[in-house]
Amino acid sequence: MWTKQPSLGRHRLAQAPSPGAAAAGGGERRWRQQLPALCKRLRERPPPPRRQRSAAPAAPSWGREGRRGPLSPLPGPARPRRSQRGVPFRRCGAGRGGRAAERAAEQGLRRAACGSRRLAGFPPRCSCPAGVLLRTAGAPVCRRRGRGKPRPLWGLLSGSAPCQAAPQVPTPCLEPSGCGDMRVWDSLAPFLMLPSWVPGVAAGIASLHLIQKLLFPYFWADLRYLLKVLMYGLKVEIYRLQGKIVTVLDKFVKLAEEQPHKPFLIYEGKVHTYQDVDRRSNRVAQVFLHHGALKKGDTVALLMGNEPDFIHVWFGLAKLGCVVAFLNFNVRSRSLLHCLSSCEPKILIVGADLLGTLEEILPNLQKDISVWIMTKDSTFPSVHTLLDKMEAVSEDPVPVNRRSANNLKSSVLYIFTSGTTGLPKAAVISHMQVLKGAAGLWAFGATAEDIIYITLPLYHSAASLLGIGGCIELGATCVLRKKFSASQFWNDCKKYNVTVIQYIGELCRYLCSQPVKDGEKNHKVRLAVGNGVRNDVWREFLDRFGAIKICEFYGATEGNICFMNHTGKIGSVGRTNYFYKFLYIGEAGLLISKVNAKNPFFGYAGSKRHTEKKLLSEVFKKGDLYFNTGDLMVQDHENFLYFWDRIGDTFRWKGENVATTEVSDVIVMLDFIQEANVYGVSVPDHEGKAGMASLILKQNKSLDLEQMYKQVVTYLPSYARPLFLRVQKTMEMTGTFKQQKFRLVDEGFNPSTVTDPLYFLDNSKQAYVLLTKEVHERILSGQMKL
Repeated sequence: MWTKQPSLGRHRLAQAPSPGAAAAGGGERRWRQQLPALCKRLRERPPPPRRQRSAAPAAPSWGREGRRGPLSPLPGPARPRRSQRGVPFRRCGAGRGGRAAERAAEQGLRRAACGSRRLAGFPPRCSCPAGVLLRTAGAPVCRRRGRGKPRPLWGLLSGSAPCQAAPQVPTPCLEPSGCGDMRVWDSLAPFLMLPSWVPGVAAGIASLHLIQKLLFPYFWADLRYLLKVLMYGLKVEIYRLQGKIVTVLDKFVKLAEEQPHKPFLIYEGKVHTYQDVDRRSNRVAQVFLHHGALKKGDTVALLMGNEPDFIHVWFGLAKLGCVVAFLNFNVRSRSLLHCLSSCEPKILIVGADLLGTLEEILPNLQKDISVWIMTKDSTFPSVHTLLDKMEAVSEDPVPVNRRSANNLKSSVLYIFTSGTTGLPKAAVISHMQVLKGAAGLWAFGATAEDIIYITLPLYHSAASLLGIGGCIELGATCVLRKKFSASQFWNDCKKYNVTVIQYIGELCRYLCSQPVKDGEKNHKVRLAVGNGVRNDVWREFLDRFGAIKICEFYGATEGNICFMNHTGKIGSVGRTNYFYKFLYIGEAGLLISKVNAKNPFFGYAGSKRHTEKKLLSEVFKKGDLYFNTGDLMVQDHENFLYFWDRIGDTFRWKGENVATTEVSDVIVMLDFIQEANVYGVSVPDHEGKAGMASLILKQNKSLDLEQMYKQVVTYLPSYARPLFLRVQKTMEMTGTFKQQKFRLVDEGFNPSTVTDPLYFLDNSKQAYVLLTKEVHERILSGQMKL
């Protein structure tokens, strides 16, 4: 028989309030201050006398007093009293029996154990509902009912059985050796008290994350990009409100002071540091400052190829506050004279390798334009040399007030359009546009540690604003090449450890058309930024050259709208948002952009007629004004935008609009066609323009007229089939790797003036036939039905 002994609960109740009472009476600190005294009293109290039982007891049942537990395997007497079992604590989760003080101590220890489970990352509820807490050898332990040996309570942190309760301030251990160990729970108490609403919030967050992944998969990518754009715009606006106009040139001068010895430009193996470029540009500024012919706001035309002196002259003139006009060195004769007359420069600076171009226009050049060449001597009359004068001046900077800008909308550059469908026009570029262009690489994720490879011509905005300006914005290094070379492209990337490349137009296709070599993926390029790559070339480029993130963007040199594909979606030029409104999904539409004070259109230099032609008035309401991009765009169901075609690259025939790219894509599907350039030509006494295709055949291939006819009849409607074919040996391109159509349109389909082979689609014979002078005359006379 077990003998009932007095309980210690009365003394514990007198000395140790429950956790709830402790919080109400002074909080956790007061409760902890009482622990040492309580432990001392309990240790000094003599143990109660115990009576030996007469017979060996049966297996205890661990159930309620006087009853067997549900898991007791054998019948036996009622379980022993608490005082006879070494003051055992009640089962975790039980709330009945015992005195109030015992329950308070029991619950405190139990809650501390559950808190440890939360801290260790285990579920807060008990995985062992039958577990009980015992006090053995002075250490709190957890034991499963009738299973195994007791385990220390702090062993729960490493994955022992948990107990079910909310974390609370722990109660003291009642054994001498256990009081010191329980201080661990006191120190962890602040971390174990998690509010009951935390699981609900976690479940809500998980649900929202799942919904976002399913319905809005690009939400976080769009948000990150939007925040970067807003941060950059906010920084510019703060500068404006403070009365400070910080231009890209100002940033370069500051970088030359902060990191003077960091490479800024690498050209043909030679390194030009930030300090080198800054000092040499100071020499250019000093030459023209002493010359006295330039004042702030004057225009200087620059006809130079890709070389470091292009940047030196550009920065030097900008330090004098001049507007620099970038001339396309591929433009010659009449077109070049047109460009000079449209921007009206005071000075023309010509590179040493373009003296032949200068010789062609010099007799017809306006007399009030002063000509300078990048040499030390000259054979031309009345032409000044620049290199010898640069060596004679100092490297001291010119006064800062010469380059200071009054506002961000003031003009700083003239960049000419490519002239795809007409004569080039001088687009007015402001400080604001330069800042936006320079932020492009940064917005796509480039950093100061990147090395940017620039093979595009510097007279184009992609190389000058996005490339050189982007390097300045990042404080990075750029590798400049004289001219693009498909065969040496990847060799340069490996040689200079290039990480970011630029592309435009057909550049990526040129790279993919090169013979396959070993180790084409052994490079460090991670970003490719540009526009104009086709979907099939995009996929082939990634498969062949590795996991390079292609950052496609849309934007015209003179435009006031821009899209950036920051997600890497193949074929897309960007995504729509709140600011850009598209009415129809899946249908091609003309892209227009609203013109206002915050989103201005600066137009073209020279004739105002070109500027007015690009504007649409009263589109949606009276008094509104929109910039006409001339581009057809398509939006898909995920709000991605795709370039469809240019209005200038379309023609109308038999009352229908024909997209040139659509016809080109069908023709290049033939295995003997390397490239196709489709355009419209005028036919006398016929409304609209008839389709004509200029073809480049693959090497060792011949033109199969029968297969050509089957192809266009099968895949194209009757109005879209090209009536005329022209076979060329080389395709004429613009300086930005776009197909040249203007000259081809002017030459038309007259066999008397065109030396290339011409063919005509004869519907009566259902075949392409050779276009002779007789056939040409019959077409003009109306005898041949088109």
